[in-house]
Amino acid sequence: MIKTDIIIIGAGPVGLFTIFEAGLLKLKCHLIDSLPQAGGQCSEIYPKKPIYDIPGFPSVLAGDLVDNLMEQAAPFKPGFTLGEAAVDIEKVADDKFIVTTDKGTKHEAPIVMIAGGLGVFEPRKPPIENLESYEDKGVEYIIKDPEFYRGKECVIAGGGDSALDWAIFLTEKNIASKVSLVHRRSSFRGHLDSVQKVMDLAEAGKINLLTDREVVGIGGDGKVENVTIKHKKEGEQVLPTDHFIPLFGLKPSLGPIANWGLEIEKNAIKVETTDYSTNIPGIYAIGDVNTYTGKLKLILCGFHEGTIAVQSAFARIHPDKKNILKYTTVNGVTGF
Repeated sequence: MIKTDIIIIGAGPVGLFTIFEAGLLKLKCHLIDSLPQAGGQCSEIYPKKPIYDIPGFPSVLAGDLVDNLMEQAAPFKPGFTLGEAAVDIEKVADDKFIVTTDKGTKHEAPIVMIAGGLGVFEPRKPPIENLESYEDKGVEYIIKDPEFYRGKECVIAGGGDSALDWAIFLTEKNIASKVSLVHRRSSFRGHLDSVQKVMDLAEAGKINLLTDREVVGIGGDGKVENVTIKHKKEGEQVLPTDHFIPLFGLKPSLGPIANWGLEIEKNAIKVETTDYSTNIPGIYAIGDVNTYTGKLKLILCGFHEGTIAVQSAFARIHPDKKNILKYTTVNGVTGF
């Protein structure tokens, strides 16, 4: 049995920063994550993608952000159970919880913080008949390392921020030899500045922009060599390419957490905005996994939520102690 002060379910950026904030209050954390490494989507899906809205960092790669958060948390000696999914929670004596993983590892703590991001997720796949036979043979649903596409021709499909941002990145950094962006509509769902950037690059002849079209077929001998693109009025065309990257987002699911008796709304956990507590005392939800009026699914908002939640957790663990806010600029950071 692993015993700690706070069990954090989810080792993404929000969970990692919560270690630091809890550590300042002398609360020890143990994290559980189904992925084999810490960092959540930032490590698993887009470690080389730049993030622009972290305070103090005009631009930081997702993987570097995770490394920095791990370094920041290190003085507080967090524990990790990685490669195992939290599947069951049980309330036991002394107002404590036991969280069990799919491999039978048990953890006990008075506080549980769910920082599971989008929860369990899988890519949304386009309805192309032979799509799965080309997976890892030129079909990728996420871009982990842009250098993998160095000097290659790429067809990206999608109309959201991910498709727009990667089309821009692979083009502006001169990584891919050719980038084609295919979208089934003439308008995009992404941020206006990204849409305008794509339009500018297309007008300059740097991005092959194909709107009102869909990829309906894939061809190639053992690997992707071309895709078939269908226009609503003009019919079909075959476009040579080395990679087909459909970026239609992820299908999130809370997984087993949805069966823990928590109040759920639209696949997210409802919380009180005073301390991000759930309807079960002692269980909190922070980051993208929670919902409340005015919720913004941003990493920096998750940092705030984790900070507030650990203050409430301290009061539950030590009801007889008064917590006096101490500034790290004055007291520094003293680990365990």
